[in-house]
Amino acid sequence: MREALKEASAAFDEDEVPVGAVIVCNGRIIARGHNMTERLHDPTAHAEMIAVTSATQALGGKYLDKCTLYVTVEPCPMCAAALNWSQISRIVYGCSDPKRGYSLYSPSLLHPKTGTTGGVLTEECGTLVSDFFREKRK
Repeated sequence: MREALKEASAAFDEDEVPVGAVIVCNGRIIARGHNMTERLHDPTAHAEMIAVTSATQALGGKYLDKCTLYVTVEPCPMCAAALNWSQISRIVYGCSDPKRGYSLYSPSLLHPKTGTTGGVLTEECGTLVSDFFREKRK
């Protein structure tokens, strides 16, 4: 999660919503991503989507069934659906997103075999997002 926080900090520095993600396979990071929606003028350029694209290229296939995604904020429905299609094995996230997180939807948008763990470094992940939006409101 610390590596995902580094990605989120990079997004913050680029005036992007500070969400970062890394994908780990066989004990090593194979992909990294942070939000790039402003830079790319693309509403789908979320940290998770960037990381999934990078990971599938690194592995040479569309399935991430032996991989874990670490992401600083609970994935949105779009990202959850993409993660479903990738059949990612596990998702570990920092803070929940009570307004836009995938867990608001039932049935789950995730693949039935995908495990999830939330609340990892919640304070650090949440503070980065809160600080970003506090600055925007000034």
